Amino acid sequence: MKFGLDIGIDLGTSTLLIYVKGKGVVFREPAVVAVNTRNGKVLAVGEDAHSMLGRTPGSVEAIRPLRDGVISDFKVTEVMLRTFIRRVLTRGIDRLYKPRIMVCVPSVITPVEQKAVEDACRNAGAKDVFIIHEPIAAAIGAGIDISKPCGSLIVDIGGGTTDIAVISLYQPVVARTIRVAGDRFDEAIVRYVRRKHDVLIGDRTAEELKMKIGSAYPREKEISLEVRGRHLVTGMPITVGISSTELLEALEEPVSQILEALHAVLEQTPPELMSDISAQGIVLTGGGALLYGLDKLIAERVGIPAYVADEAQSCVAIGTGQALNLLDMMSRTGA
Repeated sequence: MKFGLDIGIDLGTSTLLIYVKGKGVVFREPAVVAVNTRNGKVLAVGEDAHSMLGRTPGSVEAIRPLRDGVISDFKVTEVMLRTFIRRVLTRGIDRLYKPRIMVCVPSVITPVEQKAVEDACRNAGAKDVFIIHEPIAAAIGAGIDISKPCGSLIVDIGGGTTDIAVISLYQPVVARTIRVAGDRFDEAIVRYVRRKHDVLIGDRTAEELKMKIGSAYPREKEISLEVRGRHLVTGMPITVGISSTELLEALEEPVSQILEALHAVLEQTPPELMSDISAQGIVLTGGGALLYGLDKLIAERVGIPAYVADEAQSCVAIGTGQALNLLDMMSRTGA
């Protein structure tokens, strides 16, 4: 019997990625859906919906169906998944043979939410649906051999959650998930600019600041960026300059929370696995791992080398797709 494509889906809070076997990551769009609030009809999905964030009339709402790693709207999530999967299955032969789909979900997902994801994939045309958790997929996508009884420490910083796990034999030995990640970075920047400059900026502007001049560790040379917002006193539009040093201060709290969670995981890690981690280092994946200097800060505070994986933003999607080839081996270890 001939089968269709093997597809891996990274169901992220902020971005959804799709990996196709033999092709790599072929799809990457914001996990945003625009909905007509009067009748519940979905108007746009992905990039088109993302462009509407903060710019819609009262009758239209651009929403993220996943918040803080939790599915907040089952129906909208299903529509989004079905739309994206069908965009990938463009050719006639792809539609003729149903694909096998591996979906990566946040570690905090509930059984009810997991079933909703599985049903959405089957409704979109999947033959078989498998579920994998983020730290496992991130480790596989980062090229780490987790098939051996050897400890590997993954810190996956996504949009809604940060998953920290010590993995051995395809399973987490010690793991912790906190709802502090890229979205919380953005919120911290919005609060800081409001408090320091009396200016209200939007989430997209905060994200731009984070990506361009955000810092977790002092830069050798300070850089700045001008952004527009609304002055809270006059109510008028205003342009303000924000420096990387200011963002270092703004991001101190959420970054510290990630460090605290990392310390908690290390404190519970068996000594034998700690030895492995000290030798191999800490691997950072996810979009949040790209925050300037985060690897340096972790290495300095923890005393263990830390490095950002190649293609950090795509590691989870790549690992999710590659995991389809490891199903037999993973099942033998109980993963």
